[in-house]
Amino acid sequence: MPEEALKEANRELSRLEKLPTISPEYSIIRTYIELLASLPWSKSTGEKIDVPHAREVLDHDHYDLEKIKDRILEYLAVRRLKEERVAVRLKEEAEAAANHADTEGRTPTQPLQSDEATRQINREPILCFVGPPGVGKTSLGQSIARALGRKFARMSLGGIRDEAEIRGHRRTYIGAMPGRIIQTLRRVEANDPVVMLDEVDKVGADWRGDPSSALLEVLDPEQNYNFRDNYLDLAFDLSRVMFIATANALEPIPAALRDRMEILELSGYTEEQKLHIARNYLLPKQLQANGLNKDELTVDDNALRRIARDYTREAGVRNLEREIGSLCRKVAKQIAEGRETPIAVTADQVPEYLGRQRFFEEAAERIDRPGIATGLVWTAVGGEIIFIEAAAMPGKQSQLTLTGQLGDVMKESAMAALSYVRSNAVALGLPQNVFEEQNIHIHVPAGAIPKDGPSAGVTMVTVLVSLASGRKVRSDVAMTGEITLRGKVMPIGGIKEKVLAAYRSGIRTVILPKKNEMDLMEDLPKELRDQMHFVFATDIRQVLEAALEPAKRQQEAKPKETANGHERPKRRKTEKAAAASQV
Repeated sequence: MPEEALKEANRELSRLEKLPTISPEYSIIRTYIELLASLPWSKSTGEKIDVPHAREVLDHDHYDLEKIKDRILEYLAVRRLKEERVAVRLKEEAEAAANHADTEGRTPTQPLQSDEATRQINREPILCFVGPPGVGKTSLGQSIARALGRKFARMSLGGIRDEAEIRGHRRTYIGAMPGRIIQTLRRVEANDPVVMLDEVDKVGADWRGDPSSALLEVLDPEQNYNFRDNYLDLAFDLSRVMFIATANALEPIPAALRDRMEILELSGYTEEQKLHIARNYLLPKQLQANGLNKDELTVDDNALRRIARDYTREAGVRNLEREIGSLCRKVAKQIAEGRETPIAVTADQVPEYLGRQRFFEEAAERIDRPGIATGLVWTAVGGEIIFIEAAAMPGKQSQLTLTGQLGDVMKESAMAALSYVRSNAVALGLPQNVFEEQNIHIHVPAGAIPKDGPSAGVTMVTVLVSLASGRKVRSDVAMTGEITLRGKVMPIGGIKEKVLAAYRSGIRTVILPKKNEMDLMEDLPKELRDQMHFVFATDIRQVLEAALEPAKRQQEAKPKETANGHERPKRRKTEKAAAASQV
């Protein structure tokens, strides 16, 4: 126990001796002294840094995630080198002090104090894993603790609104308690655990304070060696604790808190990665959980692929594990009823165990008229495809109506898209007065779900040009990118998640901003890139050329209809066909 804490404990003991046991203060002081005695002031796990063993543990528990694993191994290597260098420096300074003991206690260099040396070694990285649900953020924290040989503790921050949950209440209040940080260290009985701050993006704030502001001191390596809990009212060293935060999205995290953490993004899994995880991790786990032996149930790769493709639609593997568990339970029931083993499950037999197919490829929903296009969006649960629809109707005011619960940024993208189409109508092969006496309605289905972001800009331009020219958008093409009034296609985020969403939906051609090409090459596995065709665009005309069906095919088709399903007047149709041939 540090000197300050020992002095406070003795003072409270002296007060306790003078109080009768029936005094209300007696139980308060006793509880406080018990807390002081139970905290791990100097009790640590005593880790042994073994980089090869840590690599083995991480590879055993998680497939892929090479960036995360490399970061943990880098931390271990740096910590080991720092321990060696600081030990050598302390030894050299001790020898120098002994050799110059006759120079009035002065040494050639200022000695490195042991507390300062310890802080240099123990300056832990504050990692934040950001990714959709089910990609292994929480379980990765447990694996890191096992690789480091430390104890693991998890703190769920979702829904916390009271700042005292982090810092504790002052002892003057009835029923006061220490904050969650001190309680966690007391529970694990070590001052160097791996503490996972789960769902840090779900922290709220109200009149009771802002818990995210209280976390600033906890997660700042320059301050957390002197953390003061309101209940404890003593400095406690958190510099030996390795904090790992998890979040589904970065945007809700305050900028000051985000600046104190090292962001590591965990993307969704490809179909082949899900197959590998299901075969080597999920299936053995569910067999054991449901009392089955490995030789009693075999599930072939095509069956696992069908489960992942037709019964789940997610970036992670959480629902995939649930479906495999459901399959194992039904097999366990059959065995209990007397069915002979082994039982082999093929792709054709999956519906017998899991019921009808739940998800279908959206690409099968062919785009049958102009004014509809497929876009790609990123959400906190992974990538999704969206269908953006546009309709035109007579109107002298030329109003733009936007529906589908769109955010401000997405509304501005629609305005920019319409302004670009109208200002560049002739260059796009459209009538100069396009949409001049028409009201435009742009709708993004799934109206109950809020949507926002600039990445639908190119899709909205494509929809409007399709509507004005009468040319359909190819149903096997999806697109994403921000648009400017000059028609430039700007880069966006969430590339891997969006491409995976297109792949899951049966779409094999994706239009992306040219500046995102390196992101794609770095994040997307080669086997998936080889199965898809990518068009990298810098200008909206490149997008239109790749997305719209050829004008010749439109001219040979039956009488054209507008996006509303009404046949165009004959004079108008001729004008549109001539304009479309110029695009």
